[in-house]
Amino acid sequence: MTTLASEQVSQSRPTPPREMRRIALAGAFGTGIELYDFLIFGLASGLVFPHLFFPQSDPLMGSLQSFMAFGAGFVSRPLGGIIFGHFGDRVSRKTMLVITLLATGSCTVCMGLLPTYGTVGAWAPVLLVSLRVLQGVFMGGEQSGAFIMVTEHAPAGRKAVLGAAVTAGSPIGSLLGIGAFQIVALTTGDAFAQWGWRIPFLASAVLIGIGLWVRIGMSESPEFQTMQAESRTKKVPLAGVFAHSLPFLIAGILVNLGFNQFIFIVNSFTTSYAAKTIGFAQGDVLLSGLAGSGGMLIAVFVAGRLADRFGLVRIMGIGALFQVIWAFPYFWLVNTGSVPALYLAVIGAYVGLSFVFGPMAAYYVNLFRPEHRYSGVAFSYNLGAVLGGGLSPSIATALLRYFGDSSGVSVYVAVGGLLTLAGLLTSARHVRARERSQRLDAGLD
Repeated sequence: MTTLASEQVSQSRPTPPREMRRIALAGAFGTGIELYDFLIFGLASGLVFPHLFFPQSDPLMGSLQSFMAFGAGFVSRPLGGIIFGHFGDRVSRKTMLVITLLATGSCTVCMGLLPTYGTVGAWAPVLLVSLRVLQGVFMGGEQSGAFIMVTEHAPAGRKAVLGAAVTAGSPIGSLLGIGAFQIVALTTGDAFAQWGWRIPFLASAVLIGIGLWVRIGMSESPEFQTMQAESRTKKVPLAGVFAHSLPFLIAGILVNLGFNQFIFIVNSFTTSYAAKTIGFAQGDVLLSGLAGSGGMLIAVFVAGRLADRFGLVRIMGIGALFQVIWAFPYFWLVNTGSVPALYLAVIGAYVGLSFVFGPMAAYYVNLFRPEHRYSGVAFSYNLGAVLGGGLSPSIATALLRYFGDSSGVSVYVAVGGLLTLAGLLTSARHVRARERSQRLDAGLD
């Protein structure tokens, strides 16, 4: 009853359209900065970090160590999810989003100032990994909090498409990150590997300032305000997740695990694999990712609109099936060495995965009660990110080293799609019931 009551109150006080646009923009911008920060680290891990921070290893092992540093930022994300989820359910959704945005970007700027192995020896990778772990803690509360803020403000019947504004931040971040690397690589030439790579990291300071200006002006979630007014906040929200929503916690982990597994193989592992193993020019690899991100920017809104009309699980299931089907053709196309085939592989992956990613905000919010929603979304989403995206570039590199070709990586990607499907099926009845309840309360059915 408490969940339905809170939804009814929020529907009786709808967020004005102008305020809704600002909140959606704030969610998109914060997620964009998060993906920008993570992506430039992933790109640097494939292009420059192996010889700047791990020069004592052979090239493939240096790439593996560099991707392991990349994964370290994922490992700490569940801890951040627990911390910021706790205070987001007890103190304020909005305040947590402001803190995570400022701290995440600050870590990125500091990475751009780090000395390399040639200057301080073994301290260089230690400092790099330490900052990466700290960044992961703050990121643990970022995107999940943005999911909640936008969808709790959004009216029934438009939660998925407005929530897609948050997921659209990821391709925006990709466009900014890949674009920044491409421009800097072209303008600095040979100096890119010496100092040019630092510029995209330092540029995060500008994004932080704009993001803070947008986020500070947004209002608190109406569901959270209702929850506080009715004294329904819990002392240990995460305990409520395990007590009342354990099956949905597992479902949330599986859904993001499979999605993250493939998307970070596309935007991080492929950067190194296509350039170093297949022989593509670095510019072609980066531009294919840029084109794919542009396709995803449009496709997430299409997927969100379809999910509002036909249901979250149905549309996201199509995206998960696509991952299973595309796992082998993706690498077949990349392995041809043809630039058009590379573009087809990468754009196809980004657009197809949008059908999982676009409706994801509304899906996760529907898994958990308002009293422990931030904790549940943050913990499940981030643990899935660790097991999927955080490990996938390293696992893919290890599989490539073991098998000598991409076949093992393709199997790995297909299994990830099946895990996403399993999570969706586990939660299907619950999510559909929540969707029907919201539409009935709003008088849409």
